[in-house]
Amino acid sequence: MYSELVMEHFSNPRNVGEIEDPDGVGVEGNPVCGDLMKITIKVEEDVIKDIKFKTFGCGAAVATSSMVTEMVKGKSIDEALKISNKTVAEALGGLPAQKMHCSNLAADALHRAIEDYHKRQRGNTSAEAAT
Repeated sequence: MYSELVMEHFSNPRNVGEIEDPDGVGVEGNPVCGDLMKITIKVEEDVIKDIKFKTFGCGAAVATSSMVTEMVKGKSIDEALKISNKTVAEALGGLPAQKMHCSNLAADALHRAIEDYHKRQRGNTSAEAAT
């Protein structure tokens, strides 16, 4: 059902946690299945220097969160914005069709964190961003 890489990222997730005083926060969830992902980023000179995640969900949700952090750490904001749920799933060797819609929200959470980063850069912080 799951690729070896999905199982590896589920069993040994990378970059778990939360960055103190992050430059961007992104939260994404799916009310149908209950998966919830939170990504925090630290950005220096337009490069994602650090990224952490907290995920409540199934093994695929944890694995996609772990993989997206690995894919973008050290990348520019522009490069990170090119990451899609499809590219994350492909990097993991695929996901079962029934898991694609609810478990692979990691790229969406990343994009929300980058949006939050841009808002903060413009001085438009929001109470929602602090959650």
